[in-house]
Amino acid sequence: MNIIYFYRTNSTYGCFSNFSRHGFLLEGIYWPTAEHYFQSAKFLGIDIKVEIANLASPFEAAIYGRNKKKPLRPDWEYIKIEIMRCAIYNKFYQNPDINEVLLSTNNYTLVEHTKNDSFWGDGGNGTGKNMLGKLLMELRDEKRS
Repeated sequence: MNIIYFYRTNSTYGCFSNFSRHGFLLEGIYWPTAEHYFQSAKFLGIDIKVEIANLASPFEAAIYGRNKKKPLRPDWEYIKIEIMRCAIYNKFYQNPDINEVLLSTNNYTLVEHTKNDSFWGDGGNGTGKNMLGKLLMELRDEKRS
């Protein structure tokens, strides 16, 4: 099986990371990274969304989004995959350079390789769900057809 592992933004396929600096316009707001958009979607209210969009880094956005003192929207667990799908769709459609990188992966399996996440990534040992990789492959297949 041909596999492309990604995680760090400065690697060959770093553009697949939600932390890559490939911004996009969505909901009338410019999102510097997919991570900014994804973390903002955890909350209701435009003020929080704008605050997260204006954070200096995707790392700061991730920390903000994981703040247990801020209540998550009640439907978060049901919509988070759709939110990620929306984020990467806009990221790749609005950045033709990384769209070409995605299409260049042919039929390789894309895996976010990190022990830090077993839902979006592979859990570092392949036991994770790799949902980000699956969504990227889904997008790649859609773009081809």
